[in-house]
Amino acid sequence: MNRLRNVAWGRVATIAVVVLCLGYAPIAMTELWPYAHPGAPAFGQWVLARAVSPRYVADAFATRIGPYGRSLVPLVVHSVLGGLLMLLGPVQLLSAVRRRRRLHRVAGVVFALTVYVSMAGAAVYLARTRLADAFGGSTFWIVLATILVGTVLSVTFGILAAVGRLPDLHQRWMLLCYGFLMTAPLLRLEWGVLPWLLPGLPMTEINRVAIMHLGSVVTFGALLASRALDRRENVPGVRGSWVPLPVLVLAQPAGAAALLWITRSFWGWGAEGRRLLLAYLIPFALTYAVLLVRQWRAGRAGASWAREEWRLHLVALAVAPVFSVGAAQLFERQLGLDARTALSAGVAIGCGVLAFAATTMVSLRVMYGRELLRRQPRGAGRPVDLAVRSTIS
Repeated sequence: MNRLRNVAWGRVATIAVVVLCLGYAPIAMTELWPYAHPGAPAFGQWVLARAVSPRYVADAFATRIGPYGRSLVPLVVHSVLGGLLMLLGPVQLLSAVRRRRRLHRVAGVVFALTVYVSMAGAAVYLARTRLADAFGGSTFWIVLATILVGTVLSVTFGILAAVGRLPDLHQRWMLLCYGFLMTAPLLRLEWGVLPWLLPGLPMTEINRVAIMHLGSVVTFGALLASRALDRRENVPGVRGSWVPLPVLVLAQPAGAAALLWITRSFWGWGAEGRRLLLAYLIPFALTYAVLLVRQWRAGRAGASWAREEWRLHLVALAVAPVFSVGAAQLFERQLGLDARTALSAGVAIGCGVLAFAATTMVSLRVMYGRELLRRQPRGAGRPVDLAVRSTIS
């Protein structure tokens, strides 16, 4: 029954992702037309104007004319290819699930090249744009730069894993890469939905609310997809844990102390700070609860590999507030940002950066186990790990 329920939820999630990608592709490809030719149609602006109001869209458009005009060509490249990635993503996902290997490899090469060129366009825009001139200010510039680096590194590690014949790691890195790419359609979705919950706010403020949790949401989604596709109870060569119980326990008060500091800081900013705090805390708490329960259930079921991966991500999430506080100090001192902007930026990128770090630790665990098996003397017998059922969809 649980297996059937998981399959049903997996299909629902897959269909939802495919529909969102296909719906966003034309929005991405036409988003910059009005900046090149005033009055040109843009599907995304048309939808937002009817979902919220024409003034809501017009005000946001006006704030971006100058910065976008200085980097229009690279932004068009980035946007059009971003729309293409939204189409290639479902092809990659469905071809992997249905084991169409030739199609998956060809589409994968096109996907990777498209990511690199699209992200190069975004990099040019960021290099030509002052932090304060980004849409929503310096915080959003830092978030965009972090997503760009995470996307490029993820697809690169995914390629290296495929070349190294590590399909499980290739799968994780490509899902994380696509998770970072999904920040674009999810952000647009929040631009249309959040004004109903927070009426009267301009899009720049809605943008600040959304980025407080987008990194957490997409990386959590990538983890759920990875765990759903990896049904192995154990991994060859992986024994013990890199997250023993004392480490798991000690991570909690450190993260709690930093989280309390963040909460007190945001709370002191009045209504704006409390709005940003809730946008961060609610997804954080939900993600933390799921990771805590899943690692506990995996341990009870004897699924040591699942427990290890859940634990690595649980510890990473627990200490994410510590990273955010440290990053805020760095941004304030090195970039000259005010305390509010620096802390907002640190909080906005914390969960995503630590989820990336957790995925890196998972990869190192698998590669270390593989190296242990390779160095095992011949004739030593088949390790117990290799006798267990090992299935990767």
